[in-house]
Amino acid sequence: MRLWLRGPVLQALRRVRGTCGSQGQPPPLPVPPKIVATWEAISLGRQPVPEYFNFAHDVLDVWSQLEKAGHRPPNPAFWWVDGRGAEVQWSFEELGEQSRKAANVLGGMCGLQPGDRMMLVLPRLPEWWLVSVACMRTGAVMIPGISQLTEKDLKFRLQASRAKSIITSDSLAPRVDAISADCPSLQTKLLVSDSSRPGWMNFRQLLRRWVALTESDIFWNTTDTGWVKAAWTLFSAWPNGSCIFVHELPRVDAKVILNTLSSFPITTFCCIPTIFRLLVQEDLTRYQFQSLKHCLTGGEALNPDVRGKWKSQTGLELHEGYGQSETVVICANPKGSKIKAGSMGQASPPYEVQIVDDEGNVLPPGEEGNIAIRVRPARPFCFFRCYLDNPEKTAASERGDFYITGDRAHIDKDGYFWFMGRNDDVINSSSYRIGPVEVESALAEHPAVLEAAVVSSPDPIRGEVVKAFIVLSPAYTSHDPKKLTWELQEHVKRVTAPYKYPRKVAFVSELPKTVSGKIQRSKLRSQEWRR
Repeated sequence: MRLWLRGPVLQALRRVRGTCGSQGQPPPLPVPPKIVATWEAISLGRQPVPEYFNFAHDVLDVWSQLEKAGHRPPNPAFWWVDGRGAEVQWSFEELGEQSRKAANVLGGMCGLQPGDRMMLVLPRLPEWWLVSVACMRTGAVMIPGISQLTEKDLKFRLQASRAKSIITSDSLAPRVDAISADCPSLQTKLLVSDSSRPGWMNFRQLLRRWVALTESDIFWNTTDTGWVKAAWTLFSAWPNGSCIFVHELPRVDAKVILNTLSSFPITTFCCIPTIFRLLVQEDLTRYQFQSLKHCLTGGEALNPDVRGKWKSQTGLELHEGYGQSETVVICANPKGSKIKAGSMGQASPPYEVQIVDDEGNVLPPGEEGNIAIRVRPARPFCFFRCYLDNPEKTAASERGDFYITGDRAHIDKDGYFWFMGRNDDVINSSSYRIGPVEVESALAEHPAVLEAAVVSSPDPIRGEVVKAFIVLSPAYTSHDPKKLTWELQEHVKRVTAPYKYPRKVAFVSELPKTVSGKIQRSKLRSQEWRR
């Protein structure tokens, strides 16, 4: 179904290609008055509507071409204010880019085809105009509605129109949830909000995503090529026209990384939290990152003190993300979103992420459980199919309607996830469940600690206790070990719950790590239990 092939303005452009001497040369841009005159003639019925016409492509995108060529005054195409100081301005080029992203959401995440109906119920927010243009691009039929619609109103409109999708705001979402079970055609619900809601995809996050690359960006991801995050780089950068930067980096060296960031025009930088911890130990005032503007981290938990030190010394935020080989990104802190120190962010579309118990029942905010992704009734399109030749492992990874990641966390009332550790990393001491990440983060706040890893250690009375392996900062290597052990234990008691303090402490020269720099707790844990 061709909806945007031959608008009147573009017909004129195509005719130019057939003239003598024009082969291989781009056609001249139309004169703005001609665009207006053609559009008015169609609107007034003086010229027939062409067989194939799409307003977004044949009018808005032509203005974008003129804008880029300098044939249009620098006025915005769209200008929104909220009366409290916030503003949004889009040029025709920016409107085109954003509306094409929105069209990808409608056609991809929502699965809307030309002719499918979609209900749009928003107050005067920029997203209303964005979705309107996106519907023109995809051929979806938009059904607008006022924000005062009641549950009865919504139910009638959704049933009568057989709408497959609805986009609305926080205020109306509870009314939609109350009647959605009676609307069998409704397949996807999108929320225009800075917060999350179970069962809904966040429209703003779908447009931002985590990496936030553009065609002018240069992206350096230090991940070793044996890890899946190295492959993610391809699908993050090249679809956006960005450049992938690679340094051979045969071993992790903080000075080499910092010199590279200073010497090359890298705009987006991604590495694991352990490497950022090494970087903030250096004197960052000696380096100037003139091009760097966006920093990402993932692969293990980010200690809040590392984030604070990096931001205070560079002025750049660290955007943490969480995912697996099976899933790609599950949770993230997208560019422009509110970041809570210590949290790995909110659910990343198209996933519905929940905290569930061992039977697959959703747990309330604040309660620790399994990080899980809903896979029924519909399995997310970007989710792995199965473990090859291992149906038993595939079946064991699911509980009820959810895939169980094997990691534990809790969620707060705002939809932010707080990582506790792998199921096999969690320490069970005298029936208290203790996540190693929280203890490591507490230790990292003490100036004596350069690096720390926390694991379980056998104990004849408590079953197991917390043991901390600590690499000391150079200034503390000569301190008395017994006094320093006591000082660190008391520090952890003050920073977090007293029962979580490390009852055993070992000072070591280095921690076991993977080739990409991730700390290997499993080796330390095995070492302890073999004893």
